[in-house]
Amino acid sequence: MTKSRKALLEVLRMSNEPVSASHLLQHPSIRFDQATVYRNLHYLEEKGMADSFILHCTEHGTERYYSYRSCEDGVHHHWFHCRTCHRFIDLGDCQYDEQLARWEQAYGFTVSDHTFFLTGQCKNCKDATASTN
Repeated sequence: MTKSRKALLEVLRMSNEPVSASHLLQHPSIRFDQATVYRNLHYLEEKGMADSFILHCTEHGTERYYSYRSCEDGVHHHWFHCRTCHRFIDLGDCQYDEQLARWEQAYGFTVSDHTFFLTGQCKNCKDATASTN
């Protein structure tokens, strides 16, 4: 594994929420150009060490976000994104095995991977909005 891949993987592993490539490029331990960052993120995702999803956000525009994926057990997480404060809340590891099996049975396909995130307003932002009204 190259230095750039190790550095990116470590930042993803230590992050409490998904991060965009532009965020990674600003991280002090990432001293690589944009092309190297994107190329290595793609590599980490191909090898099952990172997950990504595209988020359409009114304030930040459309960006791809990356998160760490445990190599040992393949566990990935699902996320909630607050449209107001733009925080991500970790919804925990995947609990969709039974539902995926039902869909596979019903539709005859085989699921090899999936991405799931929710967007809305978090409790703190809802409470703040309610208190100002």
